[in-house]
Amino acid sequence: MSASRIPGRLRRMNKTQKLSVAGVSAVAAAALSLSLVPGNADAETEPQAVSGAPVVFASAAGASQAKTIQSSVIEQHSTAEQLIKASDAAKAKKAKSVSKEKAKKAKAKAHAKAKAKAKKAASKRGKQGASRSHSRTPVFSNNLDGWIKESLSIMKAKGIPGTYDGLHRNIIRESSGNPKAINDWDVNAVNGVPSKGLLQIIKPTFDFYHVGGTPHDQYDPVANITASANYAADKYGSIDNVNSAY
Repeated sequence: MSASRIPGRLRRMNKTQKLSVAGVSAVAAAALSLSLVPGNADAETEPQAVSGAPVVFASAAGASQAKTIQSSVIEQHSTAEQLIKASDAAKAKKAKSVSKEKAKKAKAKAHAKAKAKAKKAASKRGKQGASRSHSRTPVFSNNLDGWIKESLSIMKAKGIPGTYDGLHRNIIRESSGNPKAINDWDVNAVNGVPSKGLLQIIKPTFDFYHVGGTPHDQYDPVANITASANYAADKYGSIDNVNSAY
């Protein structure tokens, strides 16, 4: 715009008004200059021309303020990093704790499982042992040979002496191997207590020398043999020492 076209009012600005306008321009330039100063600047910047306004240099106060802002940003950044690290550490600690708890539970579960398995195996072994023991239990025949052998196994368990030969010999002499034999003519019979069974034992003697685990019956072959052998052991040391009426 040429001077000839400037309104008369502006052309007539006095010196005070001109200085006022220049001052406003200077303030604006200073603000712009501060925004262009680097964050770490601590010296005056090179002069910058702004829209034809007078050249303005950044003041020491502006540089200090910029430096303070930069320091605050750095401090905030550092604090943020510390918070992130603390959060990561807390997460890692929690994950480790959870992992440790899971491992502990898994170990307890494995221990309980192993214990239950061992108990089951022990129970199975016990049943198998009982089964084997049962299968090893001898089965005696229901005849004179079987009765003598069964009586001998009981006598051995009870500590009653005697042999197969001693029992067999006395049985043949007393009853000829007849478990239902009864003497109804001797003095015992006269007294009302006849001798009965394989080894011809009277009731009072049978009752007194009866061996537990056998039937309480004078006519039972095994009960008769073991009670008579027990009586003979007490009176003669063993059934083997008996060679006649006893």
